[in-house]
Amino acid sequence: MSSDSQYEDSVSSMVLENIKHRLLSAFRGAPAPCDHPGSCTLSRNPRADEELRRAKIDGAITWLRTELLEMRSQDRELAKTLLELNSEIQKLRREHELSKNSGGRSSPDTRDLELQTSGQQDKEVAREMLHPKSRKKTDLM
Repeated sequence: MSSDSQYEDSVSSMVLENIKHRLLSAFRGAPAPCDHPGSCTLSRNPRADEELRRAKIDGAITWLRTELLEMRSQDRELAKTLLELNSEIQKLRREHELSKNSGGRSSPDTRDLELQTSGQQDKEVAREMLHPKSRKKTDLM
């Protein structure tokens, strides 16, 4: 697991823990909502009710964590796809410009060398976009 992923996981965990504590404090002392008086079973033991509420909150937080991780995964896949599409578009633009400007006079070897050089630049830009935290701190200032 990369350090970026570990950082994001720890931040997500802290946010979810904060939500958990806020939910717990919001539900403390509040009676469980009940639409139908006969369908809700509140025990005479407030401690058991509290544990039940905590278990429900923990389940909800677990579900949220799973959804957030899935969304992060989908976001990375989309970013990767968009970067690949952008790279391909830039490559096609360069090919078009080269053929338009040279009128077919430059050799295929020259065109290939120019495309390889610009392709490496695209890869560096794509890497930066996928992993922005790998930049030096001085780059951010």
